[in-house]
Amino acid sequence: MGADVLISGAGVAGSTLAYWLSRHGYRVTVVERATGQRSSGNPVDVKGGAVDVAERMGVMPTLRAAGSRTSRLVFTDDGGRVRSSVRMRSFQGSAGDREVEVSRATLASTLLAAAAEAAEIRWDDSVTALTPTASGVDVTFARGEAAHFDLVVGADGVHSATRRLAFGPESEFTRNLGMYVATLPVERAFGEPDEVVMYNLPGAALSVHPGVGQPVAAFMFRHAPVPDLDYRDIERQRAMISAVYGGRLGVFRPYLDAVRVAEDVYFDAVTRVMLPHWSSGRITLVGDAASSLSLFGDGSTLAICGAYTLAEELGATPGDIAGALARYERRHRRLVRPRQRGFRSAGMLLAPKTRTGIALRDNAVRVLSR
Repeated sequence: MGADVLISGAGVAGSTLAYWLSRHGYRVTVVERATGQRSSGNPVDVKGGAVDVAERMGVMPTLRAAGSRTSRLVFTDDGGRVRSSVRMRSFQGSAGDREVEVSRATLASTLLAAAAEAAEIRWDDSVTALTPTASGVDVTFARGEAAHFDLVVGADGVHSATRRLAFGPESEFTRNLGMYVATLPVERAFGEPDEVVMYNLPGAALSVHPGVGQPVAAFMFRHAPVPDLDYRDIERQRAMISAVYGGRLGVFRPYLDAVRVAEDVYFDAVTRVMLPHWSSGRITLVGDAASSLSLFGDGSTLAICGAYTLAEELGATPGDIAGALARYERRHRRLVRPRQRGFRSAGMLLAPKTRTGIALRDNAVRVLSR
């Protein structure tokens, strides 16, 4: 019989890991603090090696059917007039036309449906204490009975509770990069059905993505880090967004009005997560919990690839968990490292600091589009 593994988090990384560990003979339990999966989500990419993993899981037909049909990123002025544009294919990875863009909720639910065939999924519960032992980890839950596991994996995102319990306070391993992002579903897109439209102010951007049946607006803006900001404090977040964008959006003003009344708003700082080691005994981290550069750097692709690598190494030497964790980290860090260095160039593309920077970006995009 295989070892018992607890995965905290039923998102992209946790679901992928649950699927592959189950196929390597492990008994897998996934615990998720939410009461169910969200129905909305930002568009994310499945690129490069993640396409190979998803194809082997048999989920790519579902993802392609639910994928967006965007083909252009368009930069406009405050009247909605096009300043420059670039084909989306310019951002493709190594898998080329096999890659797909879907909502994060669709990606997570599709992966979890595949994992649920063999893994136990426990909703509305969370890990509250981790006690390492000679043979594994004793785990205390908020709702369920305490249990012993041979391995615990934190796949619970940027604000990982597993990381905090096993490694220390979040502030020791995260760095606010001076940019905030808010996204929300909106009633109407802007522009053509295949266009992502972006309007820039100095140091800020508003993008409108047509989505698949549900358009999504995203506010991205540079702002000095706010140390005491609660990422669940929606009223304070609305105040920050209004202070940056109020009276400056022209024809895009209705999207700011939508923020003021929306109940389903994602808001967070763009954050780099960096730890000297991803494992502590029989506790390890995967996905954003280990190495996030949130919203930039192909986060979903890295989460899928990292989960697959971790499962592959654990499957290769089931009797040597420590060795498997070390090999997983060594391999996956090589993939993560260059992505984490990409924030500066991504920030220059999406939210130039000055009007001159916006003009230079538009000129560069015109050259790229040729």
